[in-house]
Amino acid sequence: MGYTVASEALLAGIVLLGSCVQWLTGMGFALVAVPALVLLLGPAQGVVLANCTCGAISVVGLASGWRQVRPAAMLPLCAAAACTVPAGTWTTRQLPEPVLLLLMGGLVTIAVLLVMRGARLPALRGTKGAVAAGAVGGFMNSAAGVGGPPVSLYAVNAGWTVREFVPNAQFYGVVVNVFSLAVNGVPELRAGRWVTVVAAMVTGGLIGGWLAGRTSERRARLMVLGLALAGGVVTVGKGLVGM
Repeated sequence: MGYTVASEALLAGIVLLGSCVQWLTGMGFALVAVPALVLLLGPAQGVVLANCTCGAISVVGLASGWRQVRPAAMLPLCAAAACTVPAGTWTTRQLPEPVLLLLMGGLVTIAVLLVMRGARLPALRGTKGAVAAGAVGGFMNSAAGVGGPPVSLYAVNAGWTVREFVPNAQFYGVVVNVFSLAVNGVPELRAGRWVTVVAAMVTGGLIGGWLAGRTSERRARLMVLGLALAGGVVTVGKGLVGM
């Protein structure tokens, strides 16, 4: 899609919604925004823009919660993610666009369904569980821009509360997105689009922060997962049509 007024407005809306969701729930930008960004900008640019935006939002969010980060749990998660980020990038570079859309939409859809079920998996407990979640998350983040769900599942199986999860998820978001950007590169956007993205991020953050005290956690979570599931299914559909 070219640089039209409609595409600019759509990009702004996607980033604004994703940022709002991220500030409202502590996570969810990638789940909500990646399918739409991939359809708007293409798989490669959609993913790297999501990596860049998620990383920036995580840095801001972590500024006030870094004291709650659990280094013992984060070290194996982040180390494993660093090892699998290159594999995710390599995989996507070998595939044609319709297959990429299928892969990305499928990963988002499966991840959302697993998080909805709150899957209890013995393999996601302890240090081995942290390594497994980090490895899968790193691959998914660089391949599809969605690295959070495996960490969410690890947190569920570790019995973390939401208050414990959010700062650790933000720390992981900073690390895994830095690795992903180092391998994938930064988004190739003209200056006007960067202005659009930054303005949408800030506006979405303000709206999300305002809504956070007025929306129940359960309702916000259902909204995020519903939007993400719809986006994943649409992306799979476009991939099937393209084939």
